[in-house]
Amino acid sequence: MARQSISITEPNDLWLNEQVSTNEYSSKSEVVNDLIRKARKLEQEHELIRQHLVRSEKSGYSTLTAKDIVAESTRRKNG
Repeated sequence: MARQSISITEPNDLWLNEQVSTNEYSSKSEVVNDLIRKARKLEQEHELIRQHLVRSEKSGYSTLTAKDIVAESTRRKNG
């Protein structure tokens, strides 16, 4: 595992200490790694949504209503 040295503002340091004191995490490093994992996952989700929007925009306009789209989505999901 790579070791890093970072500077953290006082409010963020206090928050990190609170996270560790609740026994949710065993160290500040664990908190930071969890935050990074969550940020990376969120970034991936945003990219997936962006790709879907681009693909949708390229496919043209639809005459379906919102209700029709939900029904179609549910039908595809179930099978």
